[in-house]
Amino acid sequence: MIRFENVSFCYNRGYQVLHDFSLELSGGGVYGLLGKNGTGKSTMLYLMMGLLHPQRGRVTVNDTDTSLRDPGLLADMFIVPEEYDLPHVSLQRYVDAIAPLYPRFSHELLAHCLDDFEMDGDIHLGSLSMGQKKKVYMSIALASGTRYLFMDEPTNGLDILSKSQFRKVVISGMSPEKTILISTHQVHDVERLIDHVAIISNEGVLLNAPLVEQDAPIDLEQLFIQTVQSKASQS
Repeated sequence: MIRFENVSFCYNRGYQVLHDFSLELSGGGVYGLLGKNGTGKSTMLYLMMGLLHPQRGRVTVNDTDTSLRDPGLLADMFIVPEEYDLPHVSLQRYVDAIAPLYPRFSHELLAHCLDDFEMDGDIHLGSLSMGQKKKVYMSIALASGTRYLFMDEPTNGLDILSKSQFRKVVISGMSPEKTILISTHQVHDVERLIDHVAIISNEGVLLNAPLVEQDAPIDLEQLFIQTVQSKASQS
């Protein structure tokens, strides 16, 4: 269970991203977090990880305040930010360093994910392109075995084939108790994965609902446009 309870967050320059914001996600499955630029999607992920703290209200995961940075909760969460770098070390050395932080880390699943991405496990991280680094890091994220996995624009920088591989990798890493939250603008890359969508704006939550199975896949881009336009017409 993820809860935002009357959360307000403002960056140092006075730009308020979230104001009295509330949202509840029951957990289990793949959630899509959609919104215009500047509505606070990335900020929400960092608040859930406890990397940012709200000025008002609170964010909880499994009823634990994320700002406390509880070690048990941190061991059950993993984030793949939109931009990051990896140290210039071998993949094996990197995995040896972080695997002990995650009690359910699976070396077998890591090897399986890397294989799906057509990546060799015997690699040096410093020699990889940005797209290759993203594949490796997403493989590590899934192998961590955490119940909560947050991804910010995970398909940015991936080529067409890699985006297809990404969907396969995510599906292979899912389990009934796992919750994956994907913040993205590239909705067509992930719409076949998502079974619940939350659409937010600067005014709050516009839509928070499961996606009902239909004969044809739901067009998330059209759903987003219609939801935003409907809210605008009511204002």
